[in-house]
Amino acid sequence: MSAPWQKARDYMKTKEFRDYITSTHFWGPVASGGLPLAAVNDMKSSPDVISGRMTTAFLLYPMVFMRFAYRVQPRNLLMMASHGTNVVVQSMQASRYLIYHHGGGSAAEATAADTNAATVATDAAAATTTIDTHSL
Repeated sequence: MSAPWQKARDYMKTKEFRDYITSTHFWGPVASGGLPLAAVNDMKSSPDVISGRMTTAFLLYPMVFMRFAYRVQPRNLLMMASHGTNVVVQSMQASRYLIYHHGGGSAAEATAADTNAATVATDAAAATTTIDTHSL
């Protein structure tokens, strides 16, 4: 178990590793990693705030640059993984957008809100009637 850690520690001391850490092959994917994190955080918000155009752009951009990250020499697999993650998360956002705006999600939500409002009003009326009956 100690041998892999020793090998990793020895590699981190090499000039090759220092050159990698100070290159755009490392910092590009690190900076690009913020896009999927933001999209994951946006999963908590309502789908009515999702921009269809921005989601499409954030979906197509990483698809193009995933290929570039693979084809460039030396291959930048970290960048490819970062863009792949972004494609997956943005696809989830796009599906939420499509379901909400084109799949009846907003209409169903409006109907559910109306139903909930009617239920609350009915419950309030029933409670008032019950209170009036017991006060007699």
